[in-house]
Amino acid sequence: MTKPYSIRIFLPTGDPDGIRTIEKSNWSGIGLVFPRSLFAEARARKELDRTGVYVLIGPPEDNGIRKIYIGEGDPIKGRLESHAKSKEFWTSCVAYTSKDENLNKAHVQYLESRLYALAAEGKRCLLDNGNVPQLPSMSEADKADAEGFLAELLLCLPVLGVTMFSPVVARDERSSALRYTIASRGITAYGTEVPQGFVVERGSTSSATEVASCHTYLREIRTALIDNGVLVRNGTSLEFTQDYVFTSPSTAAGVVLGRSANGREEWKTAKGRTLKSIQDGEVSK
Repeated sequence: MTKPYSIRIFLPTGDPDGIRTIEKSNWSGIGLVFPRSLFAEARARKELDRTGVYVLIGPPEDNGIRKIYIGEGDPIKGRLESHAKSKEFWTSCVAYTSKDENLNKAHVQYLESRLYALAAEGKRCLLDNGNVPQLPSMSEADKADAEGFLAELLLCLPVLGVTMFSPVVARDERSSALRYTIASRGITAYGTEVPQGFVVERGSTSSATEVASCHTYLREIRTALIDNGVLVRNGTSLEFTQDYVFTSPSTAAGVVLGRSANGREEWKTAKGRTLKSIQDGEVSK
């Protein structure tokens, strides 16, 4: 069960689009968030002189999916200076270190590897890492410390809009939520609204083709999902190999149907009620 917690965001320059520091209650970790355009100012911050882990984030691709790079540094600054010269795609950076400087090289290598694994499993981003970061050899105690740091970090990142590491809400946790269905032209898909967006369940089927008028955005998303193995051919349709979170019910419905769709009208309960009618009913209570 989740517990309430507070996040403190400080704007040292007074600019909400500028450099920010992020701290969580009862935790020694501290985050530094900055746009690439302010790297010269950010590199003077003491946080980047420490051992830590970082994520470089690019703008959404044509399919709406962002490209990211996950790295670690001891300290971080040197690695970011190299990326500023060699990597073109990124427009912002989120870096995390420890205020008490208790993170060591093995800790951040562990964090890098675990974050990479989470992003690769979720398949909601494109990974720019050329090699798969490996877990370092470390003591049981150090591993426990690193896992503890990771757990706190994963509570902070979604607040910053960095959601590609967040696991899909487990099925047992969303069992009380309404389950919606799309059934059309021999395909059947099941989904649920969650705080992250709209989850289409593993085993759901999707149209193998798109209609001629299908929006390029949806075509790009479908291609990306096929390329990364989320959608695979199963007879005359495509099948979801894992639970997958879409940003909206309409995007989910469009991918399933192979055409532009109003997800609030297409997704229906077992009793035939649309998502729209359910949502409108909640508002009118």
